[in-house]
Amino acid sequence: MTLDPFQLPESLNLAEVFLHAQARAHQERPALYFEDQVITYGQLSKDTHQAAAAFRGLGLELEQRVLLMLPDCPQFATAWFAAVQAGGAVSAVNPGLTPDEVTYYLNYTRAKVLVTDAETARTVDQVRAQCPFLTHVLVAGPGKTRHLSYDAEVARAPAHPTIAPTHRDDVCVWLYTSGSTGFPKAAVHKQHDFVFNALTYALPVIGYGAKDIGISVPRLAFGYALGTNLLFPLLSGGSAVLFKEKATPEKLFEQVARHRPTLFTAVPTALNQILNADGLAKADLSSLRLTISAGEALPAELYQRWKKRTGVEILDGIGSAEMFHIFITNRVGDVRLGSLGKVVNGYQAKICDDEGRELPRGEVGTLWIKGDSMALEYWQQHEKSRHTFRGDWCVSADKFQQDDDGAFYFCGRGDDMLKVAGKWLSPVEVENALLMHPAVREAAVVGFKDADGLDKPRAFVALNSGFQGTEALAEELKAHVRGKLAPFKAPRFVVFLDALPRSDRGKVLKTELRG
Repeated sequence: MTLDPFQLPESLNLAEVFLHAQARAHQERPALYFEDQVITYGQLSKDTHQAAAAFRGLGLELEQRVLLMLPDCPQFATAWFAAVQAGGAVSAVNPGLTPDEVTYYLNYTRAKVLVTDAETARTVDQVRAQCPFLTHVLVAGPGKTRHLSYDAEVARAPAHPTIAPTHRDDVCVWLYTSGSTGFPKAAVHKQHDFVFNALTYALPVIGYGAKDIGISVPRLAFGYALGTNLLFPLLSGGSAVLFKEKATPEKLFEQVARHRPTLFTAVPTALNQILNADGLAKADLSSLRLTISAGEALPAELYQRWKKRTGVEILDGIGSAEMFHIFITNRVGDVRLGSLGKVVNGYQAKICDDEGRELPRGEVGTLWIKGDSMALEYWQQHEKSRHTFRGDWCVSADKFQQDDDGAFYFCGRGDDMLKVAGKWLSPVEVENALLMHPAVREAAVVGFKDADGLDKPRAFVALNSGFQGTEALAEELKAHVRGKLAPFKAPRFVVFLDALPRSDRGKVLKTELRG
């Protein structure tokens, strides 16, 4: 199937594009590696056809919602594709949620069908009376519950290759944003958004191919990994390694040794953890040809350490739930240290002031991005949708600057930026300077009001082993930053922590640090 991202056919279904069309071309090729299983394209396609039939048998109709609360496993892939194949709208969140979180997601999505694991199903049982829209709970994998077994329902369903006659502009996927406060909100996406990004970013920039095997630190519930470690490998005829457990350095070393992946989806925090892991000395990462980084700023110091230790190139980029995936990135042979690279072909980007006027190169402002993978809206968030989605443009919450050569540099989220002594201060810049000190393992900088009500920077630091959080070291770190940056950018206080607080996406929770 040859597709033009700028002229996609009106009849379009993601399950057909990313899976079934590929399965017809290479039935016996490995699609997924999971534990001791090798799932071929043919098997994954068949299981998906049966799962779609099972959903239809339970009464799922066009445009109705399916929610996944699953770890990374083959059932995630079949359920995700089957929901879309049946014409539903699918969204996914990590399992192991609190009762309040389960209640929120079930009622926010009004999902008719939930596919989850046994542990989360027990939490669902606690709140089921508060979730009037939920009709069916399917439990995948081991564990005894009172609910239908997803695996059994799929096994007994017919493998009819029936694909819903969806339009390229039909709603099919909700992706959740990692908002700084409250529960996440959903960016509502159309069928063609995912194909557009795959054809403009994944295939031409990363160069996914039939010999590639992906592995990921982020879980498939996040759009970042959904693309890099499921949709993009399958579209290219490649494969992906899935595992349920948390992606610790030890688990990753084990999986890399077992499956020899070529593409590594990561976040900077994970790269730092790997470089500090005891098992790194014995780990063989030679199968990797490329590391993809996104989700938070990649410090230049961390990039250099990773390249020196592994020899594997990192392509740092930025994407968002609002745009599905990466739209600005570095490229092989053109990595700009400390930058996020340039705009992906098919997208447009500009830096604007608070009134939406485009700023000259070099000035700090808000990133506006335009491209055919932009979401329609935030579900049930009309005012926020109006603020973010302005015509063809998506207005981000991030501050950037662009150099004369077109490379973009992340300065911080809008609510993270500080005005100190009348000048903009980027916390990212200070954090990068701190990370250059041998004592610093992690750093986060937030603002506080001094006695005169003026904004000043405060640093929270986690130390490498062998260093103590003394007053003398705090003064040394302040002096270190003053030696790297303009003196006004140095933190006024340094607070030592064992580790920085992070969300399930690995992002530093600066709201907790400000508190």
